[in-house]
Amino acid sequence: MDLNTVTEVRDARERAPWQPGDCWLAGGTFLFSEPQPWIRRLVDLGRTGWQPVTHLPDGALEIAATCTLTQLSRYARTSTAPAAPLVEQCCRAFLASFKIWNLATVGGNLCNALPAGPMISLTAALDGRCLLRSQAGVLRRIPVTAFVTGAGENDLGEGELLRSVTLPARALRRRTAFRQASLSGLGRSGALLIGTLDPSDGTFTLTVTASTARPVRLCFPALPAAAGLRDALAGTVRDDDWFDDVHGLPAWRRHMTFRLAEEVRRELDELRQEPDGRDTRP
Repeated sequence: MDLNTVTEVRDARERAPWQPGDCWLAGGTFLFSEPQPWIRRLVDLGRTGWQPVTHLPDGALEIAATCTLTQLSRYARTSTAPAAPLVEQCCRAFLASFKIWNLATVGGNLCNALPAGPMISLTAALDGRCLLRSQAGVLRRIPVTAFVTGAGENDLGEGELLRSVTLPARALRRRTAFRQASLSGLGRSGALLIGTLDPSDGTFTLTVTASTARPVRLCFPALPAAAGLRDALAGTVRDDDWFDDVHGLPAWRRHMTFRLAEEVRRELDELRQEPDGRDTRP
C-alpha cells in the first residue's frame, strides 16, 4: 500500500532532529500493509549494517532489531543450543509468505506488540532484554515482558529506538516445549505457550502469549503438578486479561491456554525423565 502522506525518507545514519510524524522503518511489512495517515517522514534503518545475530563473549545471543525472519531461521538451523528448535518453531508460527520472511524483522514484530507476535513469544520465553536508545543517545535495557505493555502498546518513548534483544546464555541451554492453537490451519495464533526447564536447577517457566493481551510468565522452582500449574494460571491471568478479537473469543482462548499448559508440563516432565537427560525429539 502506498503511504501517500510521506513526504521524505531519511537514512537513519544521518543525524537530524526527531519531528512529529517521524517513524522508524525496518522491514516495513506492517507499515505498508494499511493506511498510516500520521506518518510524514520515514527514518530508514536498512543501511545501518547491524549484524543480524551476534554471539557475545558470555555465551549470550544478541539479535538486532533489523534481523529478518529468514536470517533468524537460518541461525536456528545451524545452532547446537538446546533452545535452538524453539527459535525455528516461533519463526514458523509467523505463517507468512517467503516475501514477508525476507523483510519482516524481529524488532518490528516486538514494536507492533500484537498479542500473536511470535518474536514476542520467543524472546519473552528466553528471558530476552530489549536495548533501547533515545534520540539523545541514552541507552536503557528492559525485559521483553515489560517492553510489551498491551495489545499494540509498548514502552517506547518519543523517537526511541529498539536496537536489539539479548537472550542470556543460561536461557539458551534450557529444554523447551512449544504449543500453538489457531481457529484455522493457517490462522493467526489464538494461544501460544512456551515452557522451559532449566537442567541446572530444575526451574520451570511457562510463558503465555497470543491468548493474553501481553506476555504472561509463571515461574516455579521445580516442575509443578497439574493442579498447581492450573491454580497458578487461574490466579495470575485475570478475566479481563484474555484477548478478544476475530481470531478467538476470550473463553476459547482461556480454555486452550489451560489445555496447552498441561500439554507443555507433561512434555517437559517426560523429557526430564529421559535416562541421559537428552532431548530425543526429532
